[in-house]
Amino acid sequence: MNNMKNYLEVAEFAAIESGKILMKFYQNVKFINKKGEGGNLVTEADELAEKKILEIITKEFPDHKILSEESGYNNIKDSDYLWAIDPLDGTTNYSHGYPIFAVSIALLKDKKPIIGVVNVPFMNALYKAEVGKGATLNNKEICVTNSTELTESLLVTGFPYDRAIIEDNNYREYQHLSNLTHGVRRSGSAAFDLVSVASGKIDGFWENSLNLWDISAGWLIVKEAGGKVTGLDSEEIKMQNIGLIASNKTIHKELSNELKFIRNYVNF
Repeated sequence: MNNMKNYLEVAEFAAIESGKILMKFYQNVKFINKKGEGGNLVTEADELAEKKILEIITKEFPDHKILSEESGYNNIKDSDYLWAIDPLDGTTNYSHGYPIFAVSIALLKDKKPIIGVVNVPFMNALYKAEVGKGATLNNKEICVTNSTELTESLLVTGFPYDRAIIEDNNYREYQHLSNLTHGVRRSGSAAFDLVSVASGKIDGFWENSLNLWDISAGWLIVKEAGGKVTGLDSEEIKMQNIGLIASNKTIHKELSNELKFIRNYVNF
């Protein structure tokens, strides 16, 4: 139990300190580089925030493995513990001065999240969860919505960076569910989307082509807030190209069925 408390405290500290770095550079970014396809960007703020997180976690837990978006695997050791880190989720937003971005830090044991922290620094919002202990926003308990009908729900989603050159780009799913529900939003940050579900601002979220660092913290926060999280095709957490559905539980089956319908119709 003491170890779990220490894990959460370290994750919280790392998320806060890296959030300070992001706010220091916000609307004052000196360089923006592209990586991979489309609008997949990286700034000096990503790299400095990641460096701070790695320093904090490595100092406290030198035997733990770490997977971070910008530098990949660090501390490749024989450990059951893996930290999954996104120092700046929503880099495109951040680089344009759009204030929806987040720090996401999770600790997984045997491939299952046991600690999750998401810091949304522009909003001064710190989301936390420990497995079996519930979820909080700024130390106040949060829970998912009680919506029971998909047609009465507000959803959120995202699109892959290479959406312009691939067929499985989520456009058909977006159109179908936009017409079926109260609407579908797009924030540009999967971590932010997940904590929005957890805190009852959104009824459900889905997205494809995600990575472990994008979703691990938010995954746990949603579940500890009373929600449900599954893959598009299975409930197993994969390392990359993750398809995800998160909801308040009551609309989950209906949302999953609608996604299966449109995806099978298109025959991906």
